[in-house]
Amino acid sequence: MNLYPTRENIFIIVVVLISILYSVQNLYGVSPSIQIISAQKHVLVNENILERVKNTLKKHNIPYKKASVEKKIPANIITIRLNNTDDQILANNIIEKTLNRNSQHKSYIVTPNITSNSPKWMRNMGMFSPKPMVLGLDLRGGVHLLIKVHMDEAILSRYDGLVMDIKTLLKHNGIKDVNVYRNAKSVYIETSQTKDINIIIKTISQSVNGIIINNEIKPNNKLECKFDSQTISEIKANALKQNLLTLHNRINGLGVSEPIIQQQGTDSIVVQLPGLQDITKAKEILGRTATLEFRLVDDSKISQSLISKGIIPIGTEYFYDSNKQKILVYSQPILNSSNIQNAQPGRDHNTGQASVNLILDNKGSKIFKDVTRDNINKRLAIILFENGKGEIVTAPVIRSQIPNGNIQITGSMNYQQATDISLLLRSGMLAAEMSVIEEKIIGPSLGLTNINKGLKSIAGGFIAIVIFMVIYYHLLGLFSAIGLALNILLIVACLSILQATITLPGIAAIALTVGISIDANVLINERIREELRSGSIPQKAINDGFKKAWNTILDSNLTALIVGMSLLTLGSGPIKGFAVVHCIGIISSIFTSVVFFKFLVKFFYGNKKT
Repeated sequence: MNLYPTRENIFIIVVVLISILYSVQNLYGVSPSIQIISAQKHVLVNENILERVKNTLKKHNIPYKKASVEKKIPANIITIRLNNTDDQILANNIIEKTLNRNSQHKSYIVTPNITSNSPKWMRNMGMFSPKPMVLGLDLRGGVHLLIKVHMDEAILSRYDGLVMDIKTLLKHNGIKDVNVYRNAKSVYIETSQTKDINIIIKTISQSVNGIIINNEIKPNNKLECKFDSQTISEIKANALKQNLLTLHNRINGLGVSEPIIQQQGTDSIVVQLPGLQDITKAKEILGRTATLEFRLVDDSKISQSLISKGIIPIGTEYFYDSNKQKILVYSQPILNSSNIQNAQPGRDHNTGQASVNLILDNKGSKIFKDVTRDNINKRLAIILFENGKGEIVTAPVIRSQIPNGNIQITGSMNYQQATDISLLLRSGMLAAEMSVIEEKIIGPSLGLTNINKGLKSIAGGFIAIVIFMVIYYHLLGLFSAIGLALNILLIVACLSILQATITLPGIAAIALTVGISIDANVLINERIREELRSGSIPQKAINDGFKKAWNTILDSNLTALIVGMSLLTLGSGPIKGFAVVHCIGIISSIFTSVVFFKFLVKFFYGNKKT
């Protein structure tokens, strides 16, 4: 008998069953959904809540496919399946406001998700539950944005930070009568004591890294500090990294599933939001640069007298509040957005006004505690900067020390504005301003067209190969065709298990794999024919055919795999998508063209004596 051992047969059958299970999931597809669970032990998720959610969606004319309560341990889950991502985002915001009147003490957790349309028994497989492949932007439709990061803003911001660092450093070292300021991309230090110049140079050189100090400028009591080229490069790299992280946080706040956010070049970021069609909201949230600064108000009589004459006192500047009134504040911020740990929208318990509720980090809480203790009966201005323009949200009088770092800001804003400001503050600061330089909307119909064209190309290639193989190699050709079909199933199953993103180039890679993988079967079939022509009996011809073809098959596939790994390592975007599918296809081809094909041949011919 010329058969595989039982253990190997079982392994092959298990692989085939797993491939079928995880690939067939893609036929069911997915729906954008919203899932609701209880945030507190005493709060129930039941049919009453489901009806309340349904009525809310009906009231706002938001259509949905299906709404149900799923009984799960430890708590029930409400799942609302919607028609598209735009409806999902809108419904998520409305349901959140309906179920959670108090944003500080939420009763329910409302989250956007992607829910499979597969049968319930598949969804109940827990961590082994099959998931469909993730479709890229060109297949699913959505929004594509190319965003430029303005690096000069990041560099100037670091120079402003350098001013504060040098001021603090000189103060701690007892060096007085020093004026430190920024002019363009340089920091200047002026002292009235020329004899202190060398001490200042030594102090800064020992404590501040990455700067070049120029003391050959006139007058002799003046120094110029600039960042060196390596530090400038690090500032740019860190700015890009910070903006990437902030964009991730903001997009998560938008509720878009499976976004693609990646660096392009040295100063650009590509953002792809599959399924989203409302580009206005995406651009508004991604492009806005909201920061908060806390500054003390200068209400002194001298300063007010000067400003009434059109003179702005040194160390101060003025901003307008919501009533277009000028308020003079000190230039030095006490706190800024980097000290904010969390921000949530809410309403004032006494007035019902929309508010932004802040929680400061440990450092910010300590500073705020000291400032409020030392400035009782003085005003503190909270300034919101958006896209370079500052406006005073509120400027309350400090009545007592605030020790816990919890701050509520109210002013002339509605609840939606409070929600947007909270999202921007919560998601982190942008290290530099950004602008959208390219935008594209790919409609879902175009994505569907791309999928249909890709499937037709794969089907056309597969049918052509099957016809040729069956006509030329007869039964062995049929076995090759079955192995080729399994190869496609195995690639799709691997992509589903890995949750890799499949794009149009990925479909092209599957079509290419279909054509390439059959080479191994042709090589084996020809080797078997040669052995039969030389007078070998069928059993020996089969064994020798596989054995003699193996080295050639392995060499050719390893070469192709090396090329695929190079593309995967060095490529990005569509090239990387192609490389992922190509590498998976090479590995699965070896299994289906050799191992599975040999299994079929031995299963059919293994019991025959000749």
